[in-house]
Amino acid sequence: MRVSVLFTLLTVTVSAWAQQKMTPELLWTLGRVSGKGVSVDGKNVVYSVTTYDITRNEPATKTYVIPLAGGEAHEVASVTGLLPDRTVSPDGKYAIRVKDVPMVKVTGKEIYPDLDKSNVLIYETLNYRHWDTWEDGAFSHLFLHAVGGNDEGKDIMEGEPYDCPQKPFGGSEDYTFTPDSKAIIYVAKKKYGTDYAVSTNTDLYRYDIATGTTTNLTEGMEGYDQRPSFSSSGVLAWLSMRRDGYESDKQDIIVDGPGGRINLTAAWDGTVANYVWSNDGKKIYFTAPIDGTIQLFEVDYPGRTRKQPVVKQITEGDFDITSIVGQAGNELVVTRTDMNHAAEIFVVNLKGGNMRQLTHVNKQHYDNLALSKIERRYVTTTDGKRMLVWVIFPPDFDAGKKYPTLLYCQGGPQSPLTQFYSFRWNFQLMAANGYIVVAPARRGMPGFGVEWNEAISKHHGGQVMQDYLVAIDEVSKEPYVDKDRLGCVGASYGGYSVFYLAGIHDKRFRTFISHDGIFNMKSMYGTTEELWFVDWDYGGPYWDTSNAAAQNTYNRYDPSNLVGRWDTPILIIQGGRDYRVPTGQALEAFQAAQLRGIKSKLLFFPEENHWILTAQNGIAWQREFFKWLGETLNAADDRQ
Repeated sequence: MRVSVLFTLLTVTVSAWAQQKMTPELLWTLGRVSGKGVSVDGKNVVYSVTTYDITRNEPATKTYVIPLAGGEAHEVASVTGLLPDRTVSPDGKYAIRVKDVPMVKVTGKEIYPDLDKSNVLIYETLNYRHWDTWEDGAFSHLFLHAVGGNDEGKDIMEGEPYDCPQKPFGGSEDYTFTPDSKAIIYVAKKKYGTDYAVSTNTDLYRYDIATGTTTNLTEGMEGYDQRPSFSSSGVLAWLSMRRDGYESDKQDIIVDGPGGRINLTAAWDGTVANYVWSNDGKKIYFTAPIDGTIQLFEVDYPGRTRKQPVVKQITEGDFDITSIVGQAGNELVVTRTDMNHAAEIFVVNLKGGNMRQLTHVNKQHYDNLALSKIERRYVTTTDGKRMLVWVIFPPDFDAGKKYPTLLYCQGGPQSPLTQFYSFRWNFQLMAANGYIVVAPARRGMPGFGVEWNEAISKHHGGQVMQDYLVAIDEVSKEPYVDKDRLGCVGASYGGYSVFYLAGIHDKRFRTFISHDGIFNMKSMYGTTEELWFVDWDYGGPYWDTSNAAAQNTYNRYDPSNLVGRWDTPILIIQGGRDYRVPTGQALEAFQAAQLRGIKSKLLFFPEENHWILTAQNGIAWQREFFKWLGETLNAADDRQ
């Protein structure tokens, strides 16, 4: 008996020793799964897997088909015939192709043909650059072709300096044929230059193929209108925001059918992320953030009855439904993540919300990987609100030890902090390196009602900063948190938060890391490209002394005003092609830290944008991240 028990203990111990921990190299080895759709016969699921060759620093993507009932997946060279093609009209006569059309001259060579060696860019209006690209005077247009013909196609936006699909991230979701194949519905923001840079007002347009006429379907709807799609019975739906200039407004599902135009989610206290029609056209399935996760919902389409639409949550648990792939009978195919697992394909039973995993692309890695413990906590903020805080523990966590702990500051600022799986800000990797991670769902995030979501606009350095501090203070009461080794990290608005907290933290933290963070609000206003964001969230331009909201922002919430109180080491990271939070923000912050004699480092990626997208840069980012923490939190002993 003693031998048996001893053998069992040895087996468990060896098994524990054999468990790997997440590393930057392993993280970039994982397959990145993306659902493509349910096959036209309803029997298979089509998905792609992207993997990165670290040596070549290049991604490779393969497409697979797997039976909906489960089984072996097999690779396919093409999805033609497997999936519906929204670029082809229902009657099969027409196809849509996208081309860039040169329309505005911006280069010296174009304006002065005799200066063909010049490389000057000449602009007379804003929106001269966007996201990570300088404006070259070309616009994405839809071209209508006859299927099987050799025609050049008709530019349905001929002469218009507007984009469809929308730049920089729009795709085929920005257009669709009508069910009768007589028209195309497409999304565009028909504003140019400075007018474009200060507005979020996209509209849906109907292009009549026979007459060539275009009609604005959402005239008078002032915010984002996007993702048009038709039900099986021919009813048009789309996503819509109400207010111009507010990119994080409540997003609702609008339908326009025989019963008239209806907002299906108007009475629901949340914001929709994405949606699909049910196969029978009687419901819409959608995803939305709720209480620190992203879940699947449904809402009835009442048709002519005009009954109050009812929203129902289908799934529940500590995971994110990251996309809806398609429907087959009483099942919906989705992708799902959590803080310990990258995306895989799951199948949801629409009757009860039960889920089964269909793909296991990364199973070989996870079977040998020690996973983090994820814990929900709720704390009371300084103004009496209930706030969710995610706490992520090292995979070999021992409550009898003390651990260095990181406060994670989410970006956005209105991005939800859910069970996402990032290939940069990866909680599993942070925990595997011996850190407890504290991730508060501070105000400004969707998933806790519209009021909580909107509370951050014009108050970037207000109550939200107390939310951060109360989160780290509450968790730091635990005996396993080493209060002498606290760090604060974040990107984008999270990077701004790091810069701001560096001036008010009252010696709580021993180190800071800010990636692409806003440091100087005045220079941010003067150089960022999407001005609608700073106009809405800051309250307007810094020179408008009559605007109390804007003056409050620049006087009270500007991190550069607090540099005199900086006293803690800081790592500053910046992408050279980030035009949302331009390079000057990081350079100003680094220069200030250096001149004040504060231990600091600048990590600059000339070819990266607001994100880190290439494998070797991503691994270098992770190595520098943990190297800095090792130096400044002295955490090496905890990572043995």
